[in-house]
Amino acid sequence: MSTSRVVVYSTTYCGFCRRAEELLRRTGIAFETIDVTDDVKARAELVERAGGRRTVPVVFVDGEAIGGYQELAALVRAGELKHLSAAA
Repeated sequence: MSTSRVVVYSTTYCGFCRRAEELLRRTGIAFETIDVTDDVKARAELVERAGGRRTVPVVFVDGEAIGGYQELAALVRAGELKHLSAAA
């Protein structure tokens, strides 16, 4: 399991995954990507950690699943993740 504060589970073919990663980069929030494209073990870890959710992206902040791209974007817009920015 990751020790990063922000973790994005994604696949190589997911457009919303790329958008989530770009949003995190733009806002200066460090993150780790876990690619579940062809990784059965990582996919199983995602499903377990996300309470059965199988779709990507799933973004975790401090170990809690916050949702996908749209939920991440809403939190960024609301300023809820400023404390994670390198500028903070």
